[in-house]
Amino acid sequence: MNTGLRIAVFAAALAATFGTAYGVGGAVDAVSPEPKGSAHDGHEGAAGTGREEHGGGPAATGPGGLEVSRNGYTLDLRTPRVEAGEKAALRFAVVQDGTGRNVTAYQREHGKELHLILASRDLTVYRHLHPTRAADGTWSTPVELPEAGDYRVFADFRPEGGEALTLGADLAASGTYEPAELPHRGATAEVDGYEVTLGGTLEPGRAGELTLTVAKDGAPVRDLQPYLGSYGHLVALRSGDLAYLHVHPNGEPGDGRTRPGPEVSFTATAPSAGAYRLFLDFRHDGKVRTAAFTVHVGGAADESGTSHGEPAEREAGHAH
Repeated sequence: MNTGLRIAVFAAALAATFGTAYGVGGAVDAVSPEPKGSAHDGHEGAAGTGREEHGGGPAATGPGGLEVSRNGYTLDLRTPRVEAGEKAALRFAVVQDGTGRNVTAYQREHGKELHLILASRDLTVYRHLHPTRAADGTWSTPVELPEAGDYRVFADFRPEGGEALTLGADLAASGTYEPAELPHRGATAEVDGYEVTLGGTLEPGRAGELTLTVAKDGAPVRDLQPYLGSYGHLVALRSGDLAYLHVHPNGEPGDGRTRPGPEVSFTATAPSAGAYRLFLDFRHDGKVRTAAFTVHVGGAADESGTSHGEPAEREAGHAH
C-alpha cells in the first residue's frame, strides 16, 4: 500500500457504493472453505462450549458483513458520509425486504439488541458502538472519526423470531485520505498501561483456541469485570474485504468454572487464509479497553516479521 497516495474519499465512496451492489454476492461463496450448510456456517456454539460465533445465520454460506442484504433484511445506512474530525450522528435502520418496514423487534444478545462495529478499511481505526433505537426502528449513535478514508459499518443482530445476522455497509469520512499499512504482526499489544498477550493459532476452516492474557504493570489481572455478560469480546476482520467474525469466550461469569482473568479463551475459525486484525474488548477498573493484533493465517505471507509493542491502532473506542 502506498502511504503517500492521496485520493478523494468522496469518489472512493461512490465507487464502493456502486461496486458493492454488484460484486459482493458472488464473493461470499468464494471466500468460504467450508461447504454450504456446514456446522460453522451459523450462530452455533463453538466447539461444544455453548458460546456463539457471530457472522451469519444457519443459511449463511460465508463470513458475515460482506453483504448489505441477507435473508430478507437490509442494512439501510442513512448517514453514508461524515466529516473527519467532526462529531456526527450516525443513523441507520434494518429494513425487512418483504414489507419495506424498519425492524422494531429484536432478540437481545449479550445485553444488547444490536451491536455496531465500525472499522477503517486499513484496519487502523476500530470502534465497538452501542446505538439507541427509536420507536420507529431508526438507530442512532454519535461518532467522531479521527481520519479521512473509507470505513465499514457492521450491524450484528438477531430479529425477533429470526436468525442471527451480520450486515455491512460502507461509510466515508471526507477529507484527504492517507491510507496506512496494516500494523505488523505481534504477540503482544499495549493499551493504557495494560499488556495483552495472544497465544494459540487461528486456522482456516478449522476451529482453534486463542488465549489472551491480560497484565498491568507486569502483574496478571485477576479481576476483570464483565462486559456485556462476558470477560472479553473478540472481533476478527480479514484484511482486504473486511470479512467479519465475532467470537465470544469459552465460559462466562457466574458459571462456576470461568475465572475473571488473567486469561480469556476463545474458539474461532478463520474463513480463509490471509491477514486478519483481531480486536479484544475487555473491562477493568470500570473502563472498556481494546487490544489489537495482526495475525497471518494459513501460511499467508508476512514480510514484516514479528513485532512486539506495536500500537493497537490509530484509535479505538466504545460508546453506549
